Amino acid sequence: MASYGRTGHLTRDWRSGVEGEHVKGTRTVPRWLRSRVWVLAFLVVAAVLLYPTVRGVVLNVEVTPVQSGYQVAQRAGCFNCHGPNGVGSVKNWGSDDDEVPGFAGGTPMMWAKSEQEIREYILDGAPARKLADPQYKKKMEAQLLAMPAYRGHLNAREVDDLVAYIRAASGLIVPSDPVTVQGQELAFRLDCFNCHGPMGAGTGSNNPGSLKGYIPGWWGNDFRDLVRSDDELRGWIMDGQVPRLRDNSIASYFIRSQRVYMPAYRDFINEQQLAALMSYLRWVNDGNWQNKPLDLGH
Repeated sequence: MASYGRTGHLTRDWRSGVEGEHVKGTRTVPRWLRSRVWVLAFLVVAAVLLYPTVRGVVLNVEVTPVQSGYQVAQRAGCFNCHGPNGVGSVKNWGSDDDEVPGFAGGTPMMWAKSEQEIREYILDGAPARKLADPQYKKKMEAQLLAMPAYRGHLNAREVDDLVAYIRAASGLIVPSDPVTVQGQELAFRLDCFNCHGPMGAGTGSNNPGSLKGYIPGWWGNDFRDLVRSDDELRGWIMDGQVPRLRDNSIASYFIRSQRVYMPAYRDFINEQQLAALMSYLRWVNDGNWQNKPLDLGH
């Protein structure tokens, strides 16, 4: 019994000695440092999560309904069938036109009679009048790709924004003034909308190194901040820059840093074309056309 006791005692001493050495050789992090690490980690995560919101507030990042609609179209997979940015040209075997119709080039007038029918296409896959037609149903069954119904998948705001994008991309909103119409036609020929979005609404096209990180549109405050007068609008179009920003140390830094530059059209358009283009940009920025219904020809 005594031997067992001594052995047990020795065993306990041996273990405690090993444990003591193990504890001695381990570096423990002070409690105050651990708490600071957790606070720092929290701040990093919060900064990542809040960055878009803070950036939007500080820089007054502008998002038009058309840009929101473009993002809805991306998330909903619209461009998979309707082509990049909705330009069409995607094959649809078995359909009458052999391809899925796009949003651009006036094509909405071929498949919708009103903006309400555009909404019905989005929500139900087709307008009520077509869904009630047995012949239409038969045609849809014969083609390879069919328009899906997004009712229950998109909320009312998303549908509104998507309709706004389709309106802008359609090319069916046309000024009434002949000079402004010439400006619109020139904007198409110069491919202005590739960078500035349909009708200059902006689509959030990235521009690394620029102040706000994207190419500005013509609809709202971005345009008004960059264009303070007709002379500045002329400068942007003809020279790709304006003295007010070029000569400002902060603004010039971002102008030099940005990767996508505004091209200078001085050698490519005349004064008459310049006046027409300026008239169109002013018409777009005024925004009175936004309540004008699409001219679908019905």
